[in-house]
Amino acid sequence: MNCEDVQIHLHDFVKRRLDPALNGDVGAHLEGCAACSSAERAEHVLDELLEQRLPRYAAPNAFKRRLGLLVGRPASARVEPGRWTRVIAPAMAAGLLLLAGGVLLSRSSSQRSELATLTSEVVNDHLRVLASEHPVEIESGGTHQVKPWFEGKLDFAPVVPAPEGSELRLRGGSVGYVFDRKAAVIVYALRLHAVTLLVFRPEGLPWPDTGARQLGPARGREVSARGFNVVLWRDGGLAYALVSDVNEEELRGIAARFAAATVHAPGP
Repeated sequence: MNCEDVQIHLHDFVKRRLDPALNGDVGAHLEGCAACSSAERAEHVLDELLEQRLPRYAAPNAFKRRLGLLVGRPASARVEPGRWTRVIAPAMAAGLLLLAGGVLLSRSSSQRSELATLTSEVVNDHLRVLASEHPVEIESGGTHQVKPWFEGKLDFAPVVPAPEGSELRLRGGSVGYVFDRKAAVIVYALRLHAVTLLVFRPEGLPWPDTGARQLGPARGREVSARGFNVVLWRDGGLAYALVSDVNEEELRGIAARFAAATVHAPGP
């Protein structure tokens, strides 16, 4: 097993997600390779930074109280039909309206939470690019060199948008993860900024569509987290996340150009 093979499996090795045979091969390589051992240590440090030292926020007390009321509310006593029906029915109708409103608020809160979780994951992936000594496994010689490199490393063929007619420059690509699935990590440079495009399968992931806006030929979401801007969109059975610390307007323009390249592209 060579260094390139180990780099592909290093994240899974640190997360203890490899099968025993492959885990042994990677471990044996790390014992004799100083460069890969250094990359493994950096991966451990970055995981600790992302998973343990970032701030965590408790749910608001009002939200906890609402959940407690919904879960712990005792069953109402059965009311026999009678002459009080005309009095009770309006109150019941009002209660149902309040309950429906609470459900809608809870659903909206759930969608915001799902979007925050997804945003945090793709920002973490961008931070891995920034912290890595070797953020790309294939140096760019142009999109026609980077795109074929992914063949056999992913179970889909990612589009690698060309940064033509702008200050954007393609640096290269590598294989990473978004949650539990492999992703194409395509890295660009814009002046002194890094711009990361993640391409991955969205099946089973929370993907709230509320609040989506037109993004070139696609519809996408624009969010921010920890000083980074994120643009998300889907098409052709794949999901795309563009992450950078460039300003919102500039990143939106890049995303619109990339979406024009990815929309209606052949699916997995």
